[in-house]
Amino acid sequence: MIIKDQLNREIYIPNPPQRIISLVPSQTELLYDLDLKDRLVGQTIFCVHSEAYFKSSNKIGGTKKLNLEKIASLKPDLIIANKEENEKDQIEQLAKDFPVWISDVNSLEDALSMIKSLGEITQTEPKALEIITKINQGRSTFLKQILPKQKVIYLIWNNPFITVGKDTFINSMLAEAGFENAITQSRYPEITLAEIKQINPDWVFLSSEPFPFKGEHKLEIDKLLGKNKSVFVDGEMFSWYGSRLSLAYEYFGRLINIS
Repeated sequence: MIIKDQLNREIYIPNPPQRIISLVPSQTELLYDLDLKDRLVGQTIFCVHSEAYFKSSNKIGGTKKLNLEKIASLKPDLIIANKEENEKDQIEQLAKDFPVWISDVNSLEDALSMIKSLGEITQTEPKALEIITKINQGRSTFLKQILPKQKVIYLIWNNPFITVGKDTFINSMLAEAGFENAITQSRYPEITLAEIKQINPDWVFLSSEPFPFKGEHKLEIDKLLGKNKSVFVDGEMFSWYGSRLSLAYEYFGRLINIS
């Protein structure tokens, strides 16, 4: 069958695909939750969920350092990739020989569309709709609360500090959680301690990924701002756009009571 991905590319895949490789952790978890473990023949070293199958799974490198020879040897009839998380040249190389479906997720709406599409492609639509319903129910319950409307800086990297700007999925999820991103630039700009102090946000969120911030970094920010303004946050809840979203809003509810 001929389908379109989220970049509006047309690709031909079997109906349904039987040998799937996922190059994106959040989408790998989604495939497991769609009960497709028997059709998932390869995943990255960062695809840690589902934990039950991680050790025994075929690893095909990292999201940005794929083992193209290993992927070819697995003879996939569908590769699931992402515009941001994977390297363009590697994806283009794979697309010469295999059908590659590419997601482009910058908002909750994009994420739900991706889940629905993968359900349709793999003929697991009922399960996909269950996941979407669960996400929407969690969101509806969360939005009944009074949200903080406080400004935050969300850090994802150290030395140099890298933060999250506009036009990102994390930015959209900060808004979903009721926070205002204090960064006005796009994408992932570097930021200095002096700039953080000048902005003087209500909170600085220290993400658990991709850089695992530790206590020493929290002390550095708290010393800089003169208050206990830094908070460790679970990066998966803000940046994973698959079935993990079904857990995100309950997490946001706990977070707004801590921050």
